Amino acid sequence: MKTALLAGATGLIGSQLLSLLLESDRYEKVIAISRRSLKTADPKLHNIVSGLDTLPNFTDKLLADDVYCCLGTTIRKAKTKGAFRQIDFEYPVLLASLSKAQGAKQFLLVSSLGADKSSFAFYNRIKGETEEAIVAVGFESCHIFRPSLLQGPRKEHRAGEDAAKWFFAIFGFLVPIKYKAIESIKVARAMLACAALEQKGNFIHDSGELQTYTADTYDLMISLMKVDR
Repeated sequence: MKTALLAGATGLIGSQLLSLLLESDRYEKVIAISRRSLKTADPKLHNIVSGLDTLPNFTDKLLADDVYCCLGTTIRKAKTKGAFRQIDFEYPVLLASLSKAQGAKQFLLVSSLGADKSSFAFYNRIKGETEEAIVAVGFESCHIFRPSLLQGPRKEHRAGEDAAKWFFAIFGFLVPIKYKAIESIKVARAMLACAALEQKGNFIHDSGELQTYTADTYDLMISLMKVDR
């Protein structure tokens, strides 16, 4: 039995992934880092209440096999480019470095469609730089997930996403699958399924691939993995 470490457990993907990790037979322990105490009651859950800037103080508690990073914000919410870079680049790279030093084998990162370190768009460039820096840490396995526009039960209202949902509802059939809006739960399922494969190497999963992780497909994959083991 293994231990999972999750950062970003209160976000859209992270909150759904936390539920999957706690339900999974793969893990006997799930460590979740959050700025405020999680309200989830589960004997498998070990909640580290801390800001990411003080994470080095908890290094000895970051003993995990698989590390899931669902950290991320928007420039509008961060307010400055510096604050955005701290959350989307500095914190994920810090998490990767600290957990790797404690023996983690796999790192699974939520990035974004369009991530490119050479991009003129600041958001896409930071995402690309983050991907490159984390791969350089040298995990046995590194999975990068690049979803398109996320749909799901967000706690905050985003007017831009409402407009996009309206667009996809009407014109979605014209949009290539790689660019279609995607349900956040599909990304969460893909992360757990990819970790269970335990493949060595660096992998990028674009949004078109992530669209295939429907409930039925996910359940079938997990059941087959259990048989193989």
